[in-house]
Amino acid sequence: MKKGTKAITKADAYRFTLSDELRLIAKEELRETQATRDHALQMLREWAEKNPRIVKIRMDANFFLKFLRAKKFQIPVVQENIERYVLLKNAFEGAFKNLDCRLPKMAKLMDQGYMFALPERDREGRRVIFYRPGVFDLREYTNADMLKIHGICYETLMADEENQIRGFIHAGVGTGIGLPYLTLFTIKEAVRIAKNGEKILPMRHREMYGCNINPAMKVAVDFGMSLISQKLRERIRLYTDIKDIELEKRLLPKEYGGEMPMAEMIRLWKLELEAYRGRLLADDEMSVNLGMYSDAAKEGSVGALKEPLNGCTGASDNSTYGLAGSFRKLEVD
Repeated sequence: MKKGTKAITKADAYRFTLSDELRLIAKEELRETQATRDHALQMLREWAEKNPRIVKIRMDANFFLKFLRAKKFQIPVVQENIERYVLLKNAFEGAFKNLDCRLPKMAKLMDQGYMFALPERDREGRRVIFYRPGVFDLREYTNADMLKIHGICYETLMADEENQIRGFIHAGVGTGIGLPYLTLFTIKEAVRIAKNGEKILPMRHREMYGCNINPAMKVAVDFGMSLISQKLRERIRLYTDIKDIELEKRLLPKEYGGEMPMAEMIRLWKLELEAYRGRLLADDEMSVNLGMYSDAAKEGSVGALKEPLNGCTGASDNSTYGLAGSFRKLEVD
């Protein structure tokens, strides 16, 4: 790392090493070619160095590419997302920093199978994230614990390039979830989590399945559905029983009709988490100048999501390093 730069990781020379199939998917679905990729990486690195609000940030290609691929190489949108991502990581350190799978509560939730990625990919090569929220004991865990374990799992999966390109499948079993779970988050918190998560988290959500949902939770489910975009709503399927789920049964834990015992799946998943642990903890070095953002932006308010960050307090003189500057660059390139 060069002295005087904001980089906490090296601006590496990227080379596409995945299969021809993935190269084609990236081109047709994400607008990714060597030319668009090289151009985007150069622009993002220059933008990050010049942006007065960013203090420290990763400059490696993998970090930028997960955002670029999630937003189909729309550079102004990606810049906004990256900055908001680092901002929220700094503003809510209790939930989004120290994402350590070895923390006692995190390790216990992993062992209980709260959420884990199934070891085999589906027929289209996508990873499936399996959820068992009913094991989340409200007497033992907090809402910050819930956000943290999701962060650990998602960050680990998003680092994989094949996942970045193919996207994810989500499948959850609602057994054990009842009305007391509605006390985990206030309505305002739930709205902010849903809106910020969909907008900022660099994940391609391809399909989402839910089953065994308590009828008493229908109002809560309907409310949750109202918070997400129409595009995501159309990708959600709800079932009475897991045996009806439109997912290859062989992928599921043996306890849910599959082949491999859940304990073995969890063991394999923990190896993946452990392998990425060092890099994920090092991401805590990324930072922004919190004094240059409005309180609403730091709180992740829904209204602030609609306003460009270059309009935040203290940043008006440097708007060319925000979205406006990017649009101007795009127009002359």
